[in-house]
Amino acid sequence: MKKSFNTKLFFFFIATLFGVLLSIPSLFQTNGPKVVLGLDLQGGLNLLLGVKTQEAIKSRYTTLASEINYYSLDEQILIDSLKSKEDSISFSLLDSNEMQKIDDYLAKIPGLVVNKNNLDYTITLSETELINIENFAIEQAIGNIRNRLDQFGLSEPSVTKQGVDSILVQLPGIKTQEDEQRALELISKGGHLQMMAVDEARNARVNNMTAHEAESYGDVILPFVNDSTQKILLKAIPVLDGSMLTDARAAYDQNGQPIINFTLNSQGGKIFGDFSGKNVGNRMAVVLDGKVYSAPVIRERIGGGSGQISGGFSVQEASDIAIALRSGALPAPIVLLEKRSVGPSLGADSIKASLVALISGSILVIVFMVVYYGLAGVIANIALVVNILLIIAVMSLFGATLTLPGMAGIILSVGMAVDANVIINERIREGFRAGESFIKSLENGYANASRAIFDSNLTGLITAVLLYVYGTGAIKGFAITMAIGIIASVITAIVGTHGIFRALQNTILKSGNYSLWFGYKRKV
Repeated sequence: MKKSFNTKLFFFFIATLFGVLLSIPSLFQTNGPKVVLGLDLQGGLNLLLGVKTQEAIKSRYTTLASEINYYSLDEQILIDSLKSKEDSISFSLLDSNEMQKIDDYLAKIPGLVVNKNNLDYTITLSETELINIENFAIEQAIGNIRNRLDQFGLSEPSVTKQGVDSILVQLPGIKTQEDEQRALELISKGGHLQMMAVDEARNARVNNMTAHEAESYGDVILPFVNDSTQKILLKAIPVLDGSMLTDARAAYDQNGQPIINFTLNSQGGKIFGDFSGKNVGNRMAVVLDGKVYSAPVIRERIGGGSGQISGGFSVQEASDIAIALRSGALPAPIVLLEKRSVGPSLGADSIKASLVALISGSILVIVFMVVYYGLAGVIANIALVVNILLIIAVMSLFGATLTLPGMAGIILSVGMAVDANVIINERIREGFRAGESFIKSLENGYANASRAIFDSNLTGLITAVLLYVYGTGAIKGFAITMAIGIIASVITAIVGTHGIFRALQNTILKSGNYSLWFGYKRKV
């Protein structure tokens, strides 16, 4: 005879304890890790965004022009008429002896197509590079938006690619118009920082200058953020841009006004220092998303690779802009294609309907198992409850989001867990019918049933993994709960109930009432 205590029972006890303890915060809303409710259960905002990938290509040309400009100045190569357009960069080399040096530099930059006409250069991007930029723009936009929303403080925002060039954003927990507006502004904010030199020679007549005339000088006219009627003439090729930014934090100046302190990487710090050292007495504008926040006069060389942005911010504006800068500039503008709000009352109705389905289905299953299998059905029902608690516990532990499809996954897991217990009990009954003893029927029943359960659960688990890898948000939620439920059902059905039967086998043998224990009448 086996002892009442066994390793399977101990393992089941530990799993039960784990499930109970980690499920309590979610079930009773106490302190601790909880399951996060998805958009369809707690309400929130559903956004479909489009990415203007052509602007990412234009931005790449601008960045390349800035790099070429810095290289020519640093190496004292004389170039003229450096211009960045939407589909090309052009400049003229003034000294033919420097051609080899500039050619070697351009050859090191991947994806460039360089055309020369004597000393006139026209640079375009290859077709492969253009495709890479467009794809990268979408992936980078997804990452940056996700980073911004995480820092914004939202619980479990979902940001996924939709189709070829669209992004689906789901924001659970957005309940007020103010939160909605702030989230929209944070998502759409470009966060594109540039340091641009003021064209001091021509700026005095900027109000009488057209954009076309400014372009002919290699300049651009930009408005100030606080007064759109006030404009300034800037060199179109920026001194440096936000790609060299490493950090940005909201702070206060000596007058207690909100500002943004930023830090540049080593390359940006060197460019910043070199430019400021050579342009003492001139102005350099701080430009964010095409608007000038300040254009201070450079009094001395600015070293250390840091600076600040001031512009009459509110505390919240400074914080949100710092988040946008810190998380990275959007490589291309974002456009809102579709907006859907899910009210919290609708989410509550979804939870209620799902719970009704889960509870009513569980009750029917519990009653059936007890009526058909007797006390073995009671043991199966204990395993079923532990199975549900384990699903909640694991999801709580990893902070997983529970969606309406996820609730469906839990309900499906309940059915699969019961199915495993049905297979086990039927295999035990087969042993009784074959005239085997209780101990042999029990052990053979679990041995034979385990193979079938493992096979069916393995195929189900593979399906869940594939759904998670290739599915979108709602399907991923279903796949997660289904996968956790499958693993939990193996633990509870095969390990847990077997441990309980082994612990009770002396009691069962003494009673000899197999009809009570297994719903099967046989002679002892």
